[in-house]
Amino acid sequence: MLSKPLTRRAAVQVDLRQYMVYIGFVALFVFFSIYLRDSGFTSTNNLLNIVRQTAIIATMAVAMTFVIAAGQIDLSVGAVAGLSSVTTAMAIERWGVVAGITAGLLTGIAVGGINGLLVTRLVIPSFLVTLGMMGIARGLAEWITDAGPVPITSSFYNNVFGSGEVGPIPSLLFWIVVATVIGAVALRKTPYGRQVLATGGNEPAARFSGVDTRRIGFLVLMVSGVVAALAGMLYAGRLSSGRYSLGQADELSVIAAVVLGGTSLFGGGGSVLGSVLGALLIGVVNNGLILMGLESSQQVIVRGGIIILAVALARRK
Repeated sequence: MLSKPLTRRAAVQVDLRQYMVYIGFVALFVFFSIYLRDSGFTSTNNLLNIVRQTAIIATMAVAMTFVIAAGQIDLSVGAVAGLSSVTTAMAIERWGVVAGITAGLLTGIAVGGINGLLVTRLVIPSFLVTLGMMGIARGLAEWITDAGPVPITSSFYNNVFGSGEVGPIPSLLFWIVVATVIGAVALRKTPYGRQVLATGGNEPAARFSGVDTRRIGFLVLMVSGVVAALAGMLYAGRLSSGRYSLGQADELSVIAAVVLGGTSLFGGGGSVLGSVLGALLIGVVNNGLILMGLESSQQVIVRGGIIILAVALARRK
């Protein structure tokens, strides 16, 4: 007699954990909307500012979802973004926009490829490889620019990659939508996505069933590097310059957004839409705390507590 009610309660609990990021987002948004109703939190300009502030993190979170779902980690994304912003700006300055875009993407391909080869061929843990690459990319970007910004004077590039608008809608929003749609379809509707989840869920079993797990590990890190490079290009377009410091500590925000979105750090499951919403949740928290007038140190404390609470309540493997 008691087994059926208990089973139903367990099912409800699982569903709630699965959708915890959505519940948390709505709850925090409603809270800030009421508490900051006189501070313009729900104004169109402020909401668009939240989108601008979180768009680049959300874009990187899409690729990081695949990395973590495959049982890997990439700590170099922030540094790669900074390096890509610099190589893009320097190439635009010398050879034009097409060369700049090419240079930025090649930066991501090179770094992502090296990460993937070291992890899959030399069997070095991705945590160590990407931690080392983070330092290399950051140092290289600072070295080739002599720690100074590299301006981008091309209005076309700046408008497309960050600072432009289509009516009231910032161009960065279009990049989020495109990345989310591509990522969601790839993860759930393609053989590649299913192989990523199988690799992260049980690598020996996936290998036994015919999945080339080394190839999957290489590809997720390669794509992560390319998307991080794209993020750097968006940073450069938004600020009209490439700077070695861009993307600093972004890897922490990106990983937090992915975990908040329901992706298990142990691999085997993930949600692209959840990761993007996790990034927006962090943006809402940041924006709300600023409007509340909290000091920087207080913002860090509250933000950290909210992330810990959300991850504790979110779905776990």
